[in-house]
Amino acid sequence: MTDTDTAVSGLATYREARERAVRQPQGVLALVNTQWITGETGVGQPIWGVPGLWAPREPGESGLVLTAELADGILVDGRLAQGQVVVRGRDDENPSEVRFSDTVSGFVIAGEDGGYALRVWDAESEAISDFGGIDAFPYNPDWVVRAAFRPLDEVKAVGFEHVKDDGRTRERVIPADITFEKDGVAYTLAAYWDEQKLLLVFGDATNGDSTYGVGRFLKVLPNDDGTITLDFNRAYLPPCAFSYHFNCPIPPRQNRFAVAIEAGEKNVLARSGELLH
Repeated sequence: MTDTDTAVSGLATYREARERAVRQPQGVLALVNTQWITGETGVGQPIWGVPGLWAPREPGESGLVLTAELADGILVDGRLAQGQVVVRGRDDENPSEVRFSDTVSGFVIAGEDGGYALRVWDAESEAISDFGGIDAFPYNPDWVVRAAFRPLDEVKAVGFEHVKDDGRTRERVIPADITFEKDGVAYTLAAYWDEQKLLLVFGDATNGDSTYGVGRFLKVLPNDDGTITLDFNRAYLPPCAFSYHFNCPIPPRQNRFAVAIEAGEKNVLARSGELLH
């Protein structure tokens, strides 16, 4: 096999794994609600689609307090919930798992402001039922880029807006400048650590035309020789392309390409061939 044949084969395997992953019981297509619980400590609130009342804990304590009856049938860490039960957040060293039925599950996530939300997943969601596939460009060797990875001597933070944050930014520490030149244009990109890899949130001239309008993601790792390989064929759609209940980062200005990057995933399709949403 040629190097191109190997790359095409590897990409096909990657894309098959992606389509399996998004269909999982807690894959991105299964998310049906993310509800933030605010207000007075200990005062329970209903959450759409699931039983029980959910209340904030004391400041600094992870998770939420669930008030439930046995008849609600809510399992928290494998036990039926009755009365008040602490549901620990994903920021806890021992996070709680919640099950509402054979197909509906949940867990609590932490916000950057100290708040908590319940995420509800349905393994038989409408999105999973309607899902037809992920549309993607064919392999494009022109968008496999070898860039320089230059660690920064001083701490540098870049503000990332998010889809649902009304223009507010969240600061992300950038460990290095990622620089390269392509077709006579110099680029300096910003990526931040996310789950043991660097996350590059980028936009390009295809967004809103042949690809998802918000932008796309690419996970990368630096090489030992001071370079980093940006294989845009592995660019993937952010979670908010699959479910409205995610709040995704928007590419900062320096990560917006004026050219079309015709590589990677394009859009989420329904069984009909139309856009899923």
